[in-house]
Order: sequence, then structure tokens, then C-alpha cells
Amino acid sequence: MTVNVPKYSNEHFYKDGVFDQEAAKAAYFEMMEAHGYPIPQVLREGMWVTDFALGDFANVGMGGIFWVNEIADGYFAHEIYLLPGQMIAEHAHELTKLVRAKMESWHVRHGEVFTFGEEGVPPPSTYKVPASQKDFVTVSLGQLVTQGHVNRLNRTSARHFMIAGPQGAIVSEYGTPQDGEALRFSNPNVAF
Repeated sequence: MTVNVPKYSNEHFYKDGVFDQEAAKAAYFEMMEAHGYPIPQVLREGMWVTDFALGDFANVGMGGIFWVNEIADGYFAHEIYLLPGQMIAEHAHELTKLVRAKMESWHVRHGEVFTFGEEGVPPPSTYKVPASQKDFVTVSLGQLVTQGHVNRLNRTSARHFMIAGPQGAIVSEYGTPQDGEALRFSNPNVAF
């Protein structure tokens, strides 16, 4: 099924140079509605968005909600929202005092993504790394993951990222617990 999800420019998401989180959330909710994805009140209240402090949200950013992050019991569930062509900044997860290096899998619920990492094939030509990130990407192989399919990180501490397809993407992530202190972005300008 093909859905129409608009591809916004950066001007849509910034007011006087400041990231407009409400505009970002509205764009994700619009994408969810196009895909027939339910938007309960808990999602409206608990969803977060980030442009990674890069000022390029139309190309590098994400939305999400942490459904579960049980460090003591060792499990994690997260929903990732990506607009058409949007990239999550390349990163890895390291060991901290609270958690081991995170292992994760991605289950595409709607749309599709190309997951970049250390293994796989070169991406199709439609999955281009945004110009703002080309100098910071260290992995170039991966896998196209379409609706209903799952891919996983090949090893803990591996650098990885994903880019959404032309209809955007709604991705369920399952993994070991998340600790923000464990995140290591390849781009030194990222703040999360």
C-alpha cells in the first residue's frame, strides 16, 4: 500500500533559527495518520523529538517514545518515527556503569528503512546520506528492511544508523536497556 507523506523542508521546523518541536510532532502525527497508525493519548503526551542539535531536522532527526526501559530486568522497547528520507545520526552504544553495551533489533511496522552498519550491501540510490552528515559517516553497508520485517545490529558497540524510505517509517526497537550516557555519536556536533 502506498501512502502519501509530505517531505518538508527545514524551514517548516525552525522559527527564528530555533527548532520547533510542536511542528516536528505534528509532522510525525500526520505521517502516523497516513499509515493508519493509532495515536493514543499516552503517545501524544510522551513522544519526544530531536534534531540532534544539528539544525537539519528535515534530513537528520527522529521522534520516539520509550515504552519500556527496565535496566534492572534487562529489557527495552522503543518506537522510532522517521519522516521521508530522514536519518538518525550515526552512533554506537558503549558499556556504562548502569548497562552493558546495547544490543538492538528493528521491526519495521510501516514504511521502510535502510539500516546502515558494518555488514550487508550498499544502499539503493534512493537512500542517500544527507550532505550535513557525509563527513561523519563511518559505515556504508546495510540492509533494506521493509514493512513487517526485522533486522538487528550485528554486534554490540557497532556503529549504525538508519534512513527512512519515501513514505517515512514507524519502527519498533527491541533491545537491552538504554542509557543515554552510553551513546557515542560519530558527529561531534550532535547533542541528544
